[in-house]
Amino acid sequence: MSARYRFRDRHEAGRELASRLEPLRCERPLVLALPRGGVPVAYEVATALGAPLDVIVVRKLGVPFQPELGMGAIGERGVRVLNQGIIDAAHVTAAELAAVDAQEAREVVRRARRYRGDRPAAALEGRTVVIVDDGLATGGTARAAIRIARAQGPARIVLAVPVGSPEVVRELEQDADEVVAVLQPPHLGGVGAWYADFTQTSDDEVVTLLAAARAAHVAAADAPLADDEILITVDGVELEGRLTVPDGAIGIVLFAHGSGSGRHSPRNRSVAGALNHAGLGTLLFDLLTDRESGDRANVFDVDLLATRLVGATQWLRGSVDFGTLPLGYFGASTGAAAALGAAARADVEVDAIVSRGGRPDLAARDLAAVRAPTLLIVGGEDRVVLELNREAARRLHCEHRLEIVRGATHLFEEPGALETVAGLATQWFVLHLGRLL
Repeated sequence: MSARYRFRDRHEAGRELASRLEPLRCERPLVLALPRGGVPVAYEVATALGAPLDVIVVRKLGVPFQPELGMGAIGERGVRVLNQGIIDAAHVTAAELAAVDAQEAREVVRRARRYRGDRPAAALEGRTVVIVDDGLATGGTARAAIRIARAQGPARIVLAVPVGSPEVVRELEQDADEVVAVLQPPHLGGVGAWYADFTQTSDDEVVTLLAAARAAHVAAADAPLADDEILITVDGVELEGRLTVPDGAIGIVLFAHGSGSGRHSPRNRSVAGALNHAGLGTLLFDLLTDRESGDRANVFDVDLLATRLVGATQWLRGSVDFGTLPLGYFGASTGAAAALGAAARADVEVDAIVSRGGRPDLAARDLAAVRAPTLLIVGGEDRVVLELNREAARRLHCEHRLEIVRGATHLFEEPGALETVAGLATQWFVLHLGRLL
């Protein structure tokens, strides 16, 4: 298997799948995810298409003595799909089938309640419905999902997956109006073999992503925004910023800009826009005044920058409207060192950190004290900074991850590189801030 055909994780697979589904945007589709593994994929699809996201709960009926072998599937509204050939070949008795069916029926009810809470399932009548999973092996759960959806009168059903068996894709074209599969390898093996990271998706992650998708859809539908130019005073110095908070935001991310950058930077504004679209507020502000930034010594004074960031954090924590929301830091270059330095202070409460092309070495003495989950994003061609981040990762004692954007240099100017950064940052903040609500 060539590594270039392997998805990094379900989120990357979802972004790739979304690019194939872009023509559906004009149909204002509804995206339905098969939980749990299909939810991260579907989240990216729904985000890219500006579409609402819900789940369609289906459970595989596994052969009792070989549960990974599906003999059918059961879903919401009592829909069942059985593979009589496998049932006969495995000599499954009627009593054994009934026991598995009852167990999985209870799990369908439990998951539907866990994922939706008191909200009703999305109405499908007359809609273009996109059913998304992380891959197709036997197709049993996908077929059950299509039948559940079909019974509710949608105008059209599109089944979409990152990878699937060519034979199963052809079979399901008889059930769905269209099947889209990014990869159709002649020898599939297992779906997980096509992912570098196929870690099991948790119920908490499903709930968090669904909440973030709801917030993003509300924001995209022209819901009210807090979008204001502000002044923050730290130690007698007035710092200018812009606070943008979507209605129903799940958290706010403070940007700590690097050398030669500020709140008007196109790169920072691009990432901030992606976060806003995902239901996250942003505070872009300048850590230095125009006069101060003219002195290069200030640009590398990490203690000064961290103190300014702490002051902005305290200002936001004191806000009547937004002070109780979870907070994150997004730092670039020297700003990333400031973010790590600020987060290490005992009097600072921050819930997640993302570093883009950061200089964590400038905060080396503080790394062991950082408590917030930290994502380090570095360009693969930014070799010196990459080594600095690898060393920093070894010093961090908190939850952390190093993501390398292949082919990208320090400023992520290559086609698609900044979009990858925005996607990784959004995923990290949604997971770590959204679960705190």
